[in-house]
This record gives sequence, structure tokens and C-alpha cells, in this order.
Amino acid sequence: MQDDKDRALLRRMQADPSLTVPELAVLAGLTAGQATRRLDRLTADGIIRGQTAVIDWAALGYPLQVSLRITLDKTVPGAFDAFLTDARDVAEVLEIQTFLGRVDVRLALVARDLGHYQHLYRTRILSLPHIADIEALMDVAAVKSEMGLPL
Repeated sequence: MQDDKDRALLRRMQADPSLTVPELAVLAGLTAGQATRRLDRLTADGIIRGQTAVIDWAALGYPLQVSLRITLDKTVPGAFDAFLTDARDVAEVLEIQTFLGRVDVRLALVARDLGHYQHLYRTRILSLPHIADIEALMDVAAVKSEMGLPL
């Protein structure tokens, strides 16, 4: 169970993940040792799973973002696992989500331009196993993109 000090640490980490443990400790009203022990416990409990860098894909030459909503042929035993295994190997696929409902999987991918996307779609995506239906949604604008929760 997390208390106010744990939530303060998590809130500060979300706001600025580059803060050092001593800086987090001061902001949360703790000593560095107390903050370290709490952060270690939060990590051991699976609440903190790691830290990541947020990459601006457009700045790296991948300005095109596409979401693919995919329905799989569920009459084939093992179709789901086979699809997911192969989809993980497409380097431009940044995220794979699974759903209950008509759509089974969403792939979020990036491409350098429309030509690159068309090549990826034809050579890598359409060759993924057991696709029954696919719908492409090209991102126009990110209206809200938050990773943190109000703590």
C-alpha cells in the first residue's frame, strides 16, 4: 500500500524522470536513504517498471505514424500467437495492443514517408499470418499524449 510519501516520489518522477534520488528525496520531504528504500520497494512491487526516453520519431526522420486495426482469422488454432510473434519482428512497429471485440490487434508504426509506409505495408504487414481484415488509420495530430497519472 502506498502512502503520501510514495505518491509524492512517483508524482515527482513522472513530472521529471531525470531527477536524481537526492533531488527526489528533497522534493518529497525525505532523506536520500528513505527515498532509495521507498523507490527500491516500489520497483520490487512492480509499480516502477523502469525509466524510458521519449523519442521524437519525426525528429529522427520518421514523421509518419499509422495505426493498423487488425482482425485475425480466429478459426485457425494458434493464429493469435503466430501473428503476435511475427509482428514483434517488424522494427517499425512501436506498439502492439490486443483487444476484445471485432478488432483483435492494433499496431502502431512509424515510417519515413508514404512510399516507405507503402513498402512496409506490402512487404511486412500483409505478410503477417492470419489477417482476416485490416484498417489503416493515419495519425493527423496528437491532441493528448500523457504517460503519467494524477497521484
